[in-house]
Amino acid sequence: MKKSKGVKNGTLFVVLSAISAFFIIPLAWILSSSLRPAGSLYQYANPLTWRTFFPSAITLENYRKIFVDLLFGRALANSLIVSFATVILSVLVSSMAGFALAKFKFRGKNIVFAIVLITFMVPFESIVIPLYVLVRSMRLDNSFAALIVPGVGNGLAIFLFKQFFEEVPNELLEAARMDAASWLRIYAQILLPVCMPAIATVVVMTFMFQWNSLFWPLVATHSSAFEVVQVAIATNRVTEDTSWANLFSSAIAGSAPPVILFFFLQKYFIKGISGTGITG
Repeated sequence: MKKSKGVKNGTLFVVLSAISAFFIIPLAWILSSSLRPAGSLYQYANPLTWRTFFPSAITLENYRKIFVDLLFGRALANSLIVSFATVILSVLVSSMAGFALAKFKFRGKNIVFAIVLITFMVPFESIVIPLYVLVRSMRLDNSFAALIVPGVGNGLAIFLFKQFFEEVPNELLEAARMDAASWLRIYAQILLPVCMPAIATVVVMTFMFQWNSLFWPLVATHSSAFEVVQVAIATNRVTEDTSWANLFSSAIAGSAPPVILFFFLQKYFIKGISGTGITG
């Protein structure tokens, strides 16, 4: 029995390692390429050797160029502003909406919840034109508000908070009400502290969605002052010519913030996903 279990675990380890290699090897090559001089990016690309992943001459010139000459730091700052502002507002709005749907009874509640479910099933690209018309009619286009406000009302985030709040016993809320606690106090002091996994999940998902957004920033803004990370990275890839050194270095630099965020919140994120039954 122990031998059979050991063979099974060994096989599983080999399979998972092979799958991981498909993701790790390209990332390792991009990282090593970003540290090479621009003129030697493909010198050791084929065939694959240890020099492919360990550059003989390491340079930070590619990073200096994107941050000093191409102002990539401004794009990073813009994305951080947009992402964190959206995260804060989304957690606040979505948690309140989830609280109302989970613990209050009102006419049309099921219809509202059905609309919430539909909102995160509809592809974003299908609503871009009416969304832009709405944003422009409100005179919010080409501003941070145009990048932040559409991401605040997140249907999936509302659903996650609703699922968590439904697990909180109603008797606890009734006892708080008997002690003259307002609904706002119950929400802030009782419900929010117990739903940290849901908050962490929404923070990671919302941050990643905003950080990786390319299509909407291209539509909603046209000034370089509001250029975000993904737009800045895409500018290195054009039909006539592609600056691969700049593309690789900006891709690595642009991936650092979400990786750091997920590193600190991964425990709560996994717990939040498993707690709502949304598993892959």
